[in-house]
Amino acid sequence: MKKSFLFVMVALMLFAFAFSVSAADMARCEVEGGCAVIAPGETIKIVMAGPITGEYAMYGVDISESEAISASELEPLEGFEWELVAEDTVGSAEAAVSIANKWITDPTVVAVSGNVLTGESAAIIPILEKAFIPMMSPSATGANLTEDNTVFNRIVFQDAAQGKFAAEFIVNNLGLTKVAVLHDGLDYGKGIADNVRDTLVALGIEPVAYEALTPGEADYSAVLTSIASKKPEIIYYGGYTAELSVVANQLGQVGLAGVPIFSDDGAFGSEFIEKAGKNAEGCYGTSSVPADSPEKLAFDKKYEETLGRVAGSKSSFPWFSYDVVQVLADRIREVAFVGDDGNLYVPRAELVNAVRTTSGFKGITGEITCSENGECNASGPTFYIVKEGAWVVAQ
Repeated sequence: MKKSFLFVMVALMLFAFAFSVSAADMARCEVEGGCAVIAPGETIKIVMAGPITGEYAMYGVDISESEAISASELEPLEGFEWELVAEDTVGSAEAAVSIANKWITDPTVVAVSGNVLTGESAAIIPILEKAFIPMMSPSATGANLTEDNTVFNRIVFQDAAQGKFAAEFIVNNLGLTKVAVLHDGLDYGKGIADNVRDTLVALGIEPVAYEALTPGEADYSAVLTSIASKKPEIIYYGGYTAELSVVANQLGQVGLAGVPIFSDDGAFGSEFIEKAGKNAEGCYGTSSVPADSPEKLAFDKKYEETLGRVAGSKSSFPWFSYDVVQVLADRIREVAFVGDDGNLYVPRAELVNAVRTTSGFKGITGEITCSENGECNASGPTFYIVKEGAWVVAQ
């Protein structure tokens, strides 16, 4: 009789404890932001958006495919599978806004592994801030993206560092002082160009020219002729591959043959060399390709086996793309719980904080630790030069 009574009491205590834990967990969904809710049979959605078609498709395609590889390696969370959902913005901020407004109506959308470009990322930050959906971008480097919000984070170096280091490299390593600065007028390209210009001025060097071109055109001879009249020793270009290729191919037509171009990570990759051919020789570029490690080499092997191309040949972001998915999944695991109803719940406000406070995560790009404003990479870029039709580290 006593043993039976004791068994009943223990069972009741365990039931009460389980109920209290469940009730406490469910209370975490009653705060501002609520919870993402994934029912049995549904997937945990990590979403991204970028240009998968159009002029800048090489970035969106490479990043989305690299992220899909990463998502395929994630172990289920409490029996729930993961899904990477990639959407096409064609590089348009307006399209990004439309996509983000759709995301926030889907309770199974938990985090954003993007976006790809600076302009589209800036456009959706306010939407995701209100919805308590965290972002971690592998590629959006605009310096102002981490200002005045809690949701945007990135593991790639930001443009202020890229522009500053590039200007210092031109002056201190190359010993050049007659620098023309050119950009495409977009958030990303102009932001980097402005940082280059401002750093040059801080170093006591006034650029001989500061010009903008119109993206998507096939002839930039007018603006290049204006630059040629200033007789620059080097041209810094802020922008993307498509326009940089046209510029490189037209330098000889305006009297600038042999003048090197120094560009950013948005134009780094084999596509520039393919489009510019011999005119790419001697041009400088920026990349963030990580050092070899067993983990990186394993990813490189799987990337090539899966996609039929070498990692880094399309863009410099596949390793960062892999890591953002891994980091977000790790943070989701940290805060998620299964309710009595069998649903998986992810407290949104807690996840925003968990992503922002990421610390010591070992990725293939290195150790990932986020600052209080979401900058999770402080290593800065590596500079390359085109020699004999290939990018090599610039000494």
